[in-house]
Amino acid sequence: MLFRSQLSQEKNELVERLKQQERIARLLPNEESEPKNLRVATVIGRDATQWSKVVFIDIGTNQGVHENLTVITNAGVIGHIIQSTGKMSKVLLITDSRSAVDSLFQGSRIAGVAVGTGKNAVKMKYVPMNAKVKVGDVILSSGLGGTFPKGLKIGIVSQITKMKQGLFQDITVDPSAEFSRLEEVLVLVP
Repeated sequence: MLFRSQLSQEKNELVERLKQQERIARLLPNEESEPKNLRVATVIGRDATQWSKVVFIDIGTNQGVHENLTVITNAGVIGHIIQSTGKMSKVLLITDSRSAVDSLFQGSRIAGVAVGTGKNAVKMKYVPMNAKVKVGDVILSSGLGGTFPKGLKIGIVSQITKMKQGLFQDITVDPSAEFSRLEEVLVLVP
């Protein structure tokens, strides 16, 4: 009975290792090897409060990772590192209300700022009332501000409200990455 239990445990470990390798392979643009400017990291923790949207990853300064580096998945931007120690880093997610990413609409190139809502959405701020945008438009990082490189996918416009008064549209963006299912991420290293 003990032998069967041990075999079952070993099989489970192998299946989990295989699943992890499959997820990492999907993250990397080149499946042959890890590019020099990307570091694969595993999410090892989440902030337990409802006010903060952060995750902890298992790499830090020992692996060349430091504050203000961009964190992504194959789906798009996750956030950026706000604190790093030797073996661990803290990542502020783009959905956190303290997060702001200089952004633009992929098609029209209209600029704005993607600001976290504290929930599972982002607001596109400072888009003029007369700007022609629509639901389904793709939002990308603009490259301004120095933290996020240009052209990374942030999300897709899900709702637009034009107020009768005011200068800017109220635009909600659904992030392209699925934050509730984060297991492995990529850190862009200079």
